[in-house]
Amino acid sequence: MRNEEPDKRTRGYILMRTILDYGMGIMITGLGVFFLIAPRLGFDFGVDVFYRIFFACLCLIYGIWRVYRGYKKNYFR
Repeated sequence: MRNEEPDKRTRGYILMRTILDYGMGIMITGLGVFFLIAPRLGFDFGVDVFYRIFFACLCLIYGIWRVYRGYKKNYFR
C-alpha cells in the first residue's frame, strides 16, 4: 500500500473531525469531572451515588477516548 499525501478535501475533512473529536472529548471529560465533584460544589441531582459515579466514569472514559481518537487521526484506516 502506498503512502500518498491526501488531497485538499480529505485534509479539510481530517481537520474538521480532529477539531470535533478534541472539542467533544474535552466537553465530555469536563462533564465527567463535574459529576464527580458536584456534591462539593453544592449540586444535588436526586440520583443515587453509585449511578452518579458510574455515569461520571463513563463520561471520563468516553471523553478520553475521543481526545485520543482526535490525536491519532485514524479516520480512513
